[in-house]
Amino acid sequence: MEIQNFPLEGGCRCGQVRLKISAPPLLTMACHCTGCQRMSSSAYSLSAAIPAEGFEVTEGEPVIGGLHGATRHYFCPHCMTWMFTRPEGMDWFVNLRPTMLDDASWFSPFIETFTSEKLPWATTAAVHSYETIPPMETYEVLVKEFAEKQAAA
Repeated sequence: MEIQNFPLEGGCRCGQVRLKISAPPLLTMACHCTGCQRMSSSAYSLSAAIPAEGFEVTEGEPVIGGLHGATRHYFCPHCMTWMFTRPEGMDWFVNLRPTMLDDASWFSPFIETFTSEKLPWATTAAVHSYETIPPMETYEVLVKEFAEKQAAA
């Protein structure tokens, strides 16, 4: 998994909301929780944790959807594509749905979470798996390992 050039651009299914990332992800993930299954209408959701300063909505006005709680899930107001999430209390990064990018061929999940809720047949290429979410103290090690893997690619 190697990202070729920055910035990378993308958008929702209908194209009314467009975005740009100008920094590499800190971590890539697949989440198997039932909430993500329902919001993505799939077996799991995919995320790329992008540093907040490297993320920009360039066209349109996404709206908050999902549970409308403290963690904000952003959608296109027209086609209702789930585009990105701003996790509660972690404003230093944005969880981008990587398939919003015009070219997501570089993406592969480095970790998978909530495997305790995964569908029995759902598999990913993730290097690390967690029954729920990794302990907070584990993220520093995971981010470092992910960066080293990216540098070696």
